[in-house]
Amino acid sequence: MCLHTILLDPSDPNRIYIAISAAGAFRTDDAGKSWRPINRGLSSKYLPDPNAEVGHCVHRIAMHPSRPSVLFMQKHWDVLRSDNAGDSWQKVSGNLPVDFGFPIDVHAHEPETIYVVPMKSDGEHFPPKGKLRVYRSRTGGNEWEALTKGLPQRDCYVNVLRDAMAVDSLDPCGVYFGTTGGQVYASANAGDKWAPVARHLPPVLSVEVQTLP
Repeated sequence: MCLHTILLDPSDPNRIYIAISAAGAFRTDDAGKSWRPINRGLSSKYLPDPNAEVGHCVHRIAMHPSRPSVLFMQKHWDVLRSDNAGDSWQKVSGNLPVDFGFPIDVHAHEPETIYVVPMKSDGEHFPPKGKLRVYRSRTGGNEWEALTKGLPQRDCYVNVLRDAMAVDSLDPCGVYFGTTGGQVYASANAGDKWAPVARHLPPVLSVEVQTLP
């Protein structure tokens, strides 16, 4: 198992969210003294009990700091959101071509704008039809648009891992992601247009962004 996501609630120093592969999402409200699973609404067909309290493979959780009780999740299958600090989740995969993927992130200034990068399946970790596309929802899920300008739209067989997407705090918001093929792509306009900023790297496992004064 891998504990990969740690989110601090900026409005409550005692509240922390974490996500663990093959276990699920968990929350503490007492600064880590005790934890409880927050997986109600998740369903995983490969589990003996698809609706089990623990055992779901959560790939990533994201939040906007202005609304720390609203969470977005990319699960092994399914994109979901919670409007009550993880107490319950609803699917928001909507019109995505496939809802398997790894990263998920939120626009710096638009709490309802989220980004995912779908992969073909849990057995084939590359974009559907070899077309690398970031999908953006401006409605907090369900309604998605493919962002393709500047991204390879043929013969692209790379993956984008759970830590390999980041956003900056500029206005307009910058969005960045790296691939297992060693490319890093950047968009200076919230995903409308992309350009490679690095090539020929080893597989990119993590992307972090910092804006300087």
